[in-house]
Amino acid sequence: MTDNVIQVGDDPGAALSAAIADLRAGAVVVVPTDTVYGLAALVDDSEAVAALFERKGRPAHKRVAVLVADVKQARRIADPGPGFDRLVERFWPGPLTLVCRRAPGFEAWLGDDLDTVAVRCPGHDLTRALAREVGPLAATSANRSGDENPVTAAAAGEAVGGGLLVLDGGDCGTGASTVLDLASEPAQVLRQGVITEASIADAGIRLDVE
Repeated sequence: MTDNVIQVGDDPGAALSAAIADLRAGAVVVVPTDTVYGLAALVDDSEAVAALFERKGRPAHKRVAVLVADVKQARRIADPGPGFDRLVERFWPGPLTLVCRRAPGFEAWLGDDLDTVAVRCPGHDLTRALAREVGPLAATSANRSGDENPVTAAAAGEAVGGGLLVLDGGDCGTGASTVLDLASEPAQVLRQGVITEASIADAGIRLDVE
C-alpha cells in the first residue's frame, strides 16, 4: 500500500488540514520536525498510540515522547521539575526533550512508564500548528526501532510507511534532540543530542555527570 505524500511547501494549509483529519480519524501520520521525521498520533487515542508502537516495532518499555504547541500545553501533561522554566525559555521551541513527572490527571498510555512523560516543543511551525489544533501528539522518530533516524520524508516513508499520510517538509537538519531527565535529582542527560551538556549547565541546571 502506497503512502499519501503531501508536499508541505506547495500548500501548508492543505497539508495541515489533511493531517488534522487523519489524526482525528485515529490514524498515524508522518510529520517533519526540526530534528528528524516523526510518527505522530493523538496522545489520548490509545489505539492510535498502540498502532504507532507497532509501526515502529518499539517495545512497550521504551516510552514515546509528546510534542506540544507551547509551554502552556506542556504544563497540562507535565509537572515541571526544577529548572523547567529556565530551560524552556532558553531552548524551546527546539531540540530539547524534558522528562518530567506527569501532571495530575494525565494518564495517557505512552509506554509502560506511567510516572513520567517526555515532552518537547519542536522548532517546526507546521508541527506546532498541528499540536495547537488537535492537542499534544504522541511522537517518535519515523524509523524501525534501532535503525538510523530519518531526515527525509522518503526515508521515513520507506521505513514505516504503507498507507500513511506523509507530510514532506524537505530535509530535517539537526539530528536527534537531547533528552534531559528533570524527574531525577540532579538532572541527568539520557540522550546526548543537538544541545550539549555545557549549554544545559550554562542555563543553571545541575547535572549528574557520573
